[in-house]
Amino acid sequence: MDRLTAAKVFVDVAYSLSFTATAQRLDMSRPMVTRYIEAMEDWLQARLLHRTTRKISLSVAGQACLKEVELWLNQADKIATQASLDKELSGALRIATSMSFGFSQLMPAIAQFMELHPKVQIDIDLEDGVADLTEQSIDLAIRLASNPDPALIGKPIGLCESVLVASPGYLQSKAKISHPQDLARFDCLGYKNFERHIWHLSQGEMFESVAINCRLTANEATALLHAALSGAGISLQPTYLANPYIKAGQLCHLLPEWKPNDLKIYVLYSSRKHLSPTIRSLIDFLESYFSKLPW
Repeated sequence: MDRLTAAKVFVDVAYSLSFTATAQRLDMSRPMVTRYIEAMEDWLQARLLHRTTRKISLSVAGQACLKEVELWLNQADKIATQASLDKELSGALRIATSMSFGFSQLMPAIAQFMELHPKVQIDIDLEDGVADLTEQSIDLAIRLASNPDPALIGKPIGLCESVLVASPGYLQSKAKISHPQDLARFDCLGYKNFERHIWHLSQGEMFESVAINCRLTANEATALLHAALSGAGISLQPTYLANPYIKAGQLCHLLPEWKPNDLKIYVLYSSRKHLSPTIRSLIDFLESYFSKLPW
């Protein structure tokens, strides 16, 4: 059997802990997944997974092999990409991302990438919800998260910092905000996709979690940004959206000594099996692009 494919199946099962999920993601039957895992164990002369009717888990040998197998797959990916460098990139890609990140940050990057590769076509799907990549035929999803979906393969390509902001008009007749717990007495603008409206802030080794009062909520960051600009309350915003308005004096940065939790910007995909040279090149381009553009 193909050892490269067997290695990909092993890595996928190691993270999904489900033969069925891996079979769906890699577009193969469940018995075929089992055969590839057995082939890997035969080649490595070790039991890589503990399997029962209810649970799958990595064995000690599987844990020890996983990182080495991933490194081998990454090297194989680099060799395949290097071999295709003399060919012009082409093809159509579909990308999913949030509306706020898409229009403010991703579009300029995509424009540069497409200028470098005239034969590439890109369709961008803007939505804040988590999409089913396979069902919607999405090649890549770009999401801001502390922990991405473990069923997907994710690579961090940047860091997103956030700030607390409100309009000068809203703050004009309000009491002073000097501590995170003061926020509980103000109108705060809530992100609807969070189950609970709690803001986590830190200052050095001090941490505060504040349950906020949200009379106005939305499922999209730019809507909350413009609500804050309209004087509706206090909003927790990514710096890539808020900084221009702070610099222009249209928003005030509240509690600057207290830092909200950072989020990582991930590029997510469902399987290594279907990564074309164009997709690989786009991932590398985005990682390089965002590393040079701090916001």
